Amino acid sequence: MVRFFFASLLFAGALASCAPRQQATAGVTVTPVLVKLSEPAARGGTLTVQGRYLGGPSTGRVRLGANASGQGGYVFPASAVRSWTDGEIVLTIPADAPVGGSWLFVEVGGRQSTGLPYSVRQ
Repeated sequence: MVRFFFASLLFAGALASCAPRQQATAGVTVTPVLVKLSEPAARGGTLTVQGRYLGGPSTGRVRLGANASGQGGYVFPASAVRSWTDGEIVLTIPADAPVGGSWLFVEVGGRQSTGLPYSVRQ
């Protein structure tokens, strides 16, 4: 019985260590992770970003046209955001967004996400 109790505690601890952690808005402690981007779209089209720990529109921003390390590029204006949750961002590609292939990053509370290649069509 004692062995079962200790085994149960170990199992519960292992499950708890695998559970997703909540991201604090004030002090972001988790690096945002991009998982998938929608198909390339033209200006005026829709771009969907899927990931984890993406924060929200008040703490984050989306950068397109950056180099592979996330420097430079075009920051989407707040008016381009259709919806933004911790797992998905839906944007309208503005008329002044750069055309062509580049990297896309999400920045949340000053922390930069992993990057994914994205291309705005003409």
